[in-house]
Amino acid sequence: MIGKSKPMQTLYNLLDKIKTAESTCLIQGENGTGKELIARAIHYNSPRKDKPFIIQNCSAFNDNLLESELFGHIKGSFTGAKKKKKGLFEMADKGTFFLDEIGDTSPTMQVKLLRVLQEGTFTPVGSVEPKRVNVRIIAATNRNLKEMVEQGLFREDLYYRLNVININVPPLRERKEDIPLLANYFLEMI
Repeated sequence: MIGKSKPMQTLYNLLDKIKTAESTCLIQGENGTGKELIARAIHYNSPRKDKPFIIQNCSAFNDNLLESELFGHIKGSFTGAKKKKKGLFEMADKGTFFLDEIGDTSPTMQVKLLRVLQEGTFTPVGSVEPKRVNVRIIAATNRNLKEMVEQGLFREDLYYRLNVININVPPLRERKEDIPLLANYFLEMI
């Protein structure tokens, strides 16, 4: 991360304070502000740093595909399920799972994510056997989840489960003194 501005110093201090925490984090900021970079910093400075860091963009798939990606499926659970597939939650066990664009998930998917956060369990598509995981969740969004909760578009209980540690990423327009540092960094890359 590049920046010496006051907003970035505040962000660095927060990241330093939470590095040993196991709590769920919600990273909020506009597109292009470096939310994934912050999620990586949280993971690689945590006690889970030697375990998996898994990323899934929640807006990349429709609900059926996202459910299969997140929770896996058993052979024959749907057309095309020719073999058992391990889901990303299972792959992230003991590590960190970064759920990007969490604000784009459907109400149905929000219920399933809430269960994993509350119980530490999920059920693969087509299975009746729940699986248990120990995963630290870091979620990110460019949307205002609090407003979405008020509008009935995002589950309030899920919002509070995700928003244990809230990290707001300042846009560049709020930290203009970092522009020369960033420009120099990118010029050195070419």
